[in-house]
Amino acid sequence: MIPLDGPYYEDLSVGQVLPRQPSVVVDEGMAALYQSMMGERLPMVMDPEVCAAVTGRPGRLASPALALHLSIGHSTTLTRRAIANLFYRDLRLLKPVLIGQRLATTVTVTALADSRPRPGRPHRGKVLVDIVTTADGEPAITYQRAPLLPQATSDQPGHSDSLGTAAPLDLPSYAALVPESWDFGPLGPGTAWEPGDTITDPTRDVVDNALALVRLTNNLALIHRDAAESSYPQRLLYGGHIVGLAGASLSRVLPGMATVVGWHSCDHTAPAFEGDQVSFRHTLRDTAPAATGRVFAVQVEAFAHRPKDPEKILDWTVIAAAP
Repeated sequence: MIPLDGPYYEDLSVGQVLPRQPSVVVDEGMAALYQSMMGERLPMVMDPEVCAAVTGRPGRLASPALALHLSIGHSTTLTRRAIANLFYRDLRLLKPVLIGQRLATTVTVTALADSRPRPGRPHRGKVLVDIVTTADGEPAITYQRAPLLPQATSDQPGHSDSLGTAAPLDLPSYAALVPESWDFGPLGPGTAWEPGDTITDPTRDVVDNALALVRLTNNLALIHRDAAESSYPQRLLYGGHIVGLAGASLSRVLPGMATVVGWHSCDHTAPAFEGDQVSFRHTLRDTAPAATGRVFAVQVEAFAHRPKDPEKILDWTVIAAAP
């Protein structure tokens, strides 16, 4: 049985399936709350008529970021005691999530690796997990994440599994996730953004409602709720909060953005805190055709503006679909 304040690293084994959190229906109220927190500008999320015109079916797209936050929140059955999250890898939205669908998530341990011991520091370990989230019973989101967890006991278990490495960016494989029937015409003429070009969003944002997002998404990580559990003087911000704001920024600079179909990589390069003033820079890495539109591989960097020089806090390569 997983302890109420755990799991700790030594509680885990390869192949173990973590207890499921309650499934959740993405409803109109949840969507409105998330929109008020992040300010996304995705036409298919905001307007059911536009969504129907693109997809050819009734309904409204749930924010892909909200669906991902809910999936990540479900995965915190593993990370209640997390010290940090080392990376997200190969995240794919296999099918669009619509308002009214029910999300459920399974978390499976696939690798364990003891961290190098340091004098005066309790032992800790790295955990690689596979995560599958279903929408109305069908696989909708898959990815890996690797949290760093503490030990409660003094003897290291002796795990030394490889956590692997990120595969090279394969943009056509992400393009295949865009439904072939989608008509991107109602989203506008698109953009002339060229690979290698960087766009700096002139709109900076402020991190607020940190606890509201944690609670909305059933995130159990103690470091996001309790400053006493953090290694910093204040609560550590849930990293997905910065990703959500970064996605909202991308929706401002990429005209007619329809949705997100994947993350190739996501690295939190420095801590973030509630109250931070943040700015965003977007560099187009590549494009590929998808249905009647394109997919855009964009490196998104976020910077926290504090009394010293701006500090980079996010390096995220996201795959967005747009005209």
